[in-house]
Amino acid sequence: MLTLAALLISVSLVEPTGIGEFLAQPAPAYARRLTGQALVDYVNSHHSLYKAKYSPDAQERMKSRIMDLSFMVDAEVMMEEMDQQEDIDLAVSLPESFDAREKWPECPSIGLIRDQSACGGCWAVSSAEVMSDRICIQSNGTKQVYVSETDILSCCGQRCGSGCTSGVPRQAFNYAIRKGVCSGGPYGTKGVCKPYPFYPCGYHAHLPYYGPCPDGMWPTPTCEKACQSDYTVPYNDDRIFGSKTIVLTGEEKIKREIFNNGPLVATYTVYEDFAYYKNGIYMTGLGRATGAHAVKIIGWGEENGVKYWLIANSWNTDWGENGFFRMLRGTNLCDIELSATGGTFKQRILRKDSKLENQEMGKTEGFTGTPRDIEKLKTHLLNTNLLCLS
Repeated sequence: MLTLAALLISVSLVEPTGIGEFLAQPAPAYARRLTGQALVDYVNSHHSLYKAKYSPDAQERMKSRIMDLSFMVDAEVMMEEMDQQEDIDLAVSLPESFDAREKWPECPSIGLIRDQSACGGCWAVSSAEVMSDRICIQSNGTKQVYVSETDILSCCGQRCGSGCTSGVPRQAFNYAIRKGVCSGGPYGTKGVCKPYPFYPCGYHAHLPYYGPCPDGMWPTPTCEKACQSDYTVPYNDDRIFGSKTIVLTGEEKIKREIFNNGPLVATYTVYEDFAYYKNGIYMTGLGRATGAHAVKIIGWGEENGVKYWLIANSWNTDWGENGFFRMLRGTNLCDIELSATGGTFKQRILRKDSKLENQEMGKTEGFTGTPRDIEKLKTHLLNTNLLCLS
């Protein structure tokens, strides 16, 4: 079996022989100043933990898909979040590797890779992904919904951030509690409330060509409290409401929350070399810090003695490892373990013989009207044993 020492290739420097020594030895100053092809060459010649691939437009593409660096978690925000952490039993042992797709196969949304296009709304996209997964997990697979990142991106407002420029995942989950989130889908999807407004720009081998990417970012879509015209469910009735926001810090607490309740959103500092990631376990952070990025952590593992997080990106499936990437775990690389966010959602438990659908609440016997009069609807359904709301 290959050892970690075999993975750390010596070129012109004396390379460390273990992961601890490797991490303790910072990259030389000249390496941190490298850009473009020279940076890619340095990564590929000094590390076999992961591979980089040069593309002349990689930096510009990445800049249009990440957030302003000011939206990384700071100390003041961290203190606020610490009060929201769940009490997690750290005594229970966890497996050395875990993949949420395997534990919850009834929830295909966990393995779905979205395409945020040229919009730095990764905070909204990743939050919507985690909401979709957790709604499914919490309902034991009976509630399959593609939560609309568009609804969060456009309607969460200044409390969340700046739309396609930047935002805060924690506030996206708080928005789901206050206002609810509606159904969505990829660009052009019919039969949902708010599909994504931006096409997958540029060329993708497995997709039709929709059009070029804009210069810079797409403008943030306008908030509309209405569904697209072909969708028959009113916006207010389509919404699903959160019940609690969960924020955690540190490797062990993040792992346990994912293992027990599903994927989490994490935000990390993005360095120039990440634009050239091809495959493997990302573990460097070379070049300038260019921004922040929010992603969905779905599990963890270990390869050749190196621990990693298993992460879903939102840059389409032709990026990285079929849309996913792995990142060094247990060292808080790029602050990936500083803050991870998830949440729970209000339950609607339906009787099997109920005439209500999981995703639409229409008229029922003995009740005339729509669910807008929510208190009247609750009373009616509880009295007829059709619905239990918590």
